[in-house]
Amino acid sequence: MRIVRDDIGNDDDAAPVEMLASLFEAREWPFDHASEDEISAEVKGAWATYQIQAVWRREDHVLQLMCLPEVRVSEAKRAHVYEALALINEQLWVGHFDLWSNGSVVLYRHGLMLGQDGLLGPGQAQMVVEAAIEECDRFYPVFQFILWGDKTPTEAIAAAMVDAHGEA
Repeated sequence: MRIVRDDIGNDDDAAPVEMLASLFEAREWPFDHASEDEISAEVKGAWATYQIQAVWRREDHVLQLMCLPEVRVSEAKRAHVYEALALINEQLWVGHFDLWSNGSVVLYRHGLMLGQDGLLGPGQAQMVVEAAIEECDRFYPVFQFILWGDKTPTEAIAAAMVDAHGEA
């Protein structure tokens, strides 16, 4: 998925949640404001519909973006998923995958440090959202191979990367 810069139609920086709302609206993604500093949207990825959540921490000037690919991990598969997360995270330049302890849900998370003005540009907004979706699409099959295909983390990553190359 490639988001075109003209989608937002506004080249001015804005408050992070406002900028993300503009992006989500331009892409016609359903979104909701949980509060003044929190927004969530639903995005259709290649493998699933992802929940994107963003929280603005004014005091730290940090926008935390999370993308949840709706992968729940049973206790029996948790050790394999933790191993896969370590192997996956070695390959990422920005953001990381995690297993949320509350509900055993896999998520991609990235903290974006903004300047003292606390503004987010349209290009930044598009890049951080696009990166989250692309990484979830890229590694979603790994979790499925572990959870449903009974593959080891190494086998799952190898199979997912072969499958991804076959679809290109």
